[in-house]
Amino acid sequence: MTAGAGTVALVTGATSGIGRAAAAKLAGDGHTVVVHGRDAARGLEVVDAIAADGGTARFVAADLSDPTDFSRFIADVGPVDVLVNNAGTAWFGPTADLDVATYDQLFNANVRPAYFLVAALAPKMVAQGSGSIINVGSMAGQIGMPGGAAYSATKAALASFTRSWAAEYSPSGVRVNTIAPGPVYTAVQPPEQTEAIGATTIFGRGAEVDEIAEVISFLASPKASYITGALYAVDGGRTAI
Repeated sequence: MTAGAGTVALVTGATSGIGRAAAAKLAGDGHTVVVHGRDAARGLEVVDAIAADGGTARFVAADLSDPTDFSRFIADVGPVDVLVNNAGTAWFGPTADLDVATYDQLFNANVRPAYFLVAALAPKMVAQGSGSIINVGSMAGQIGMPGGAAYSATKAALASFTRSWAAEYSPSGVRVNTIAPGPVYTAVQPPEQTEAIGATTIFGRGAEVDEIAEVISFLASPKASYITGALYAVDGGRTAI
């Protein structure tokens, strides 16, 4: 799999934050990028920005938690060479304060779409003998965080998926890996919260989205040809200490 030779990369949740940065980086690497999101205006803004930088992208909207919309999305996207499972949501708070609807929303947004995207797209990668699947987890999936029981469980599920999918698909040339970012400056949480968590890392700061996108780019590239089933901590050393 060589970027620039007609390869297609799908990035879910690509209209902001890590997803947007990853879409821009992968387009810069030469992939044609499928930008996923729910908001068409934001999606087209990402596509236009990529085009302005000389890349190629298209936007496909979908609510991946809706089975009917999901099926239409798979048909619209077609085969891909790189899948970045980035879309998701977060909730932090006391365990007793989490209602059933929000709990279900976390798993429906963070876990189920990744599973069924791989189920739909990985067999096509197997058929061509190559592909790269990158799950965007979190350091929360590896360490105990107060108020993060449910969210952390969704991210731990992605790491577990990665190991099983590597065993299932990598003998056919499809690499599957997880990145586990630490605190990142995005719109998901106030900057002061990112700063506070960032202060607990070895580097003493949060990450910028481009720093996470660089690791996604590496794992999508032939430079990572001997890497599968791995979890890459991109957390400033937080889980090391």
